[in-house]
Amino acid sequence: MSPTKSVSTFIVVLAGLVAIPVCRAQHKPDAQPESTWAAPQLEPDSTTDGSVTVGDQAIQYTAVAGTLVVGSSDAQDVNIDLDGRYLPGTEPGLAADPALRPAASRMYYVAYFEKNAPKDRPITFLYNGGPGSSTMYLHMGAFGPVRVVLPQDATHPEGAPYQLVPNQYSLLDVSDLVFIDAPGTGFSRVYGKDAAKAFYGTDQDAHAFDRFIRRFLTKYNRWNSPKFLFGESYGTTRTAVLTNLLGRHFDLNGSVFLSQILNFDDSADGPQGDPGTENGYFLALPSMAATAWYHHRVPNEPATLFPWLTQVENFALGEYASALLQGSDLPKDQEEAIATKLESFTGIPAAYWIKADLRVSGGEFSKELQSEEGITTGRLDTRYQGPDIDPLSESAEYDPFGSALDSAYDTAVNEYTRNTLKYGLNQTYKPSAYGPDFHWDLKHTPPGGRGWDASVNVMPDLAMAMKRNPKLKIMLMGGYFDLGCTFFGAQYEDKHLQIPASLDSNISYHFFETGHMVYVTTSALKQLHQDTADFIRANETPAQ
Repeated sequence: MSPTKSVSTFIVVLAGLVAIPVCRAQHKPDAQPESTWAAPQLEPDSTTDGSVTVGDQAIQYTAVAGTLVVGSSDAQDVNIDLDGRYLPGTEPGLAADPALRPAASRMYYVAYFEKNAPKDRPITFLYNGGPGSSTMYLHMGAFGPVRVVLPQDATHPEGAPYQLVPNQYSLLDVSDLVFIDAPGTGFSRVYGKDAAKAFYGTDQDAHAFDRFIRRFLTKYNRWNSPKFLFGESYGTTRTAVLTNLLGRHFDLNGSVFLSQILNFDDSADGPQGDPGTENGYFLALPSMAATAWYHHRVPNEPATLFPWLTQVENFALGEYASALLQGSDLPKDQEEAIATKLESFTGIPAAYWIKADLRVSGGEFSKELQSEEGITTGRLDTRYQGPDIDPLSESAEYDPFGSALDSAYDTAVNEYTRNTLKYGLNQTYKPSAYGPDFHWDLKHTPPGGRGWDASVNVMPDLAMAMKRNPKLKIMLMGGYFDLGCTFFGAQYEDKHLQIPASLDSNISYHFFETGHMVYVTTSALKQLHQDTADFIRANETPAQ
């Protein structure tokens, strides 16, 4: 075995003009008594009207852009009203020094309610991941009433002006929608004593979303509506924990996991920081092979991705996994045979695989696949590519996918929010919480267990939620060209949940010939909408 390779950073960042009739911004709340401390009031909520046509259904809706305040604990929430003010008699007694006030977060959301709909209409809470990412991607790219138009050939847009169009694939045809920006992202802010520590972590973040959703249901009187969660990327990690937390208060109808990662050791880059854990390597192989096929790097390339990719999956779980698990006991001739087979699937030379001890990370693969042409292959969507930054580097220095599309989403959310939703005119929208002071606490305490510093694994949370509510339905979706959250790793996780066999049928699977953000390809967005809408329709009334 060669010396341990350097650890690459593992933080997965995840992502139509509607008619804009009248905007009716709400009045500011009445002045509060001097003795009552209020969280910083960014600006009053804004309520606007709009319409969008999905299929042949014209939907009139009301949009609310605003914030709800959550404390750093359930106990603190008891003392804060929905506008973020401490209730009389519960002031912290430290109002003179804002830095010493208990930590809280004002969480920004955009909610869409169909007009004249029954109160028990389904409601879906949606969010992206990161950790530390805003939800501008799902909002402006997938299911909001307006979406930004992107190139369909996996290339970089030419730049502004970007086209915003009515989103005929919005989920408003089947559900009211609530897009939530995580603390510290979008217009959400954290403040008070040790605020970052109180909200930037696996458990802290999930608890904040738990409190937000319960406060939202109270504010809008939606406790008796069918309720769904939709998380993408790290948002699926959050969803696993959140599904279990919310299960203490009500039964969710369903949770949707797009581009899932529940166990960080299953990441294409996770094992580099945890030697002896081999899952990430063999679970990433099918995505590497799919990527090589897309870029015409596979020797004797098959005409279609399937059924060839099934052969790769069988090899990954069989000979390849077995070889890795043998470690230094693997005979030399078997190592060479495995390396030759890996070359046949990925186009990466057998000599490179041997030099890497048969263990090539996602970042190394992205760098090596097209290195002879000086090209770096994308990570979150490997169909994208860009020029190398450093031809001599070991791993990819950036993700061409993010570089291609982030500007379009950032522009779209700022344009739409300020001009259509009439919110945030004097604020900065933060696409992410990243910065020199941003640190995410990856420790997690699973139900009935203890937390570990090494790696996050929230599979026990999802399993507990499914056992607590045997009628809960789960839908897993993803893209074959995703090296950030691999489709094969996601399947592996769901098929290894500690649940009775009778609950296996509660999980459905849908995968696309796209990358991490499935919806950047319009044909895939159409199917993504159909699959999600069908899932909501099928589960808005639990089976008796």
